[in-house]
Amino acid sequence: MNTKHVLLIFPHPDDETLGKAGAVALYTRQGVPVTLICATLGEMGRNMGRPLFANRETLPQIRERELREACRILGIGDLRLLHLRDKTLEFEDEDALADRIEAVIREVQPSVIMTYYPGHGVHPDHDALAAAVVRAVRRLPRDERPVIHASPVTRNAEAVLGPPDIVLDVRSVLDVKLAAMRAHRSQTEGMFKRLEEEAAKDPKVKEEFERNLSVERYWIYRVDE
Repeated sequence: MNTKHVLLIFPHPDDETLGKAGAVALYTRQGVPVTLICATLGEMGRNMGRPLFANRETLPQIRERELREACRILGIGDLRLLHLRDKTLEFEDEDALADRIEAVIREVQPSVIMTYYPGHGVHPDHDALAAAVVRAVRRLPRDERPVIHASPVTRNAEAVLGPPDIVLDVRSVLDVKLAAMRAHRSQTEGMFKRLEEEAAKDPKVKEEFERNLSVERYWIYRVDE
């Protein structure tokens, strides 16, 4: 299928990057336009940088700046912020949330939507937003529905869902993926510092880390099933 537009729909800044930046970078490198709906600013996130440089008051502004920088790195040209409250999406009116998503779908007419796999997002915000995506897509005529490329977070996903439908080798854009990850400094700085400390003792640690990042897996969520 010819991919004419990709719509990313995620609850928090960094969701578009962690585990998905490779696919996004491959799309934008091919000239495919990408729109991102980010539902919250992740203001309830526990990570504040290492060393600490954010607090509960400044975190939303910092995370928005980080998100915009990651979008620049990845080539995401259209960012839509819903400004909903972090860790409350499960309490949003389901139809109202689907309405907002449906409006963007009808506007940009994506052929592919990337989101979390409903019921396998682990975080309540992940599952609530993914469910709203499915609800919105089901409202469309069957021949106008974009394909949903879903990402499960559960560790046993393959045992439950079967093998992934899409396995991407993203080594060609690994540098872009790593740069986007680093852009989310408040959330990833501690991880990268630990990686550097461990890699100084054992270089194989970094090799394994980059090998794991070089493959991305997606499941097609079939809304009619």
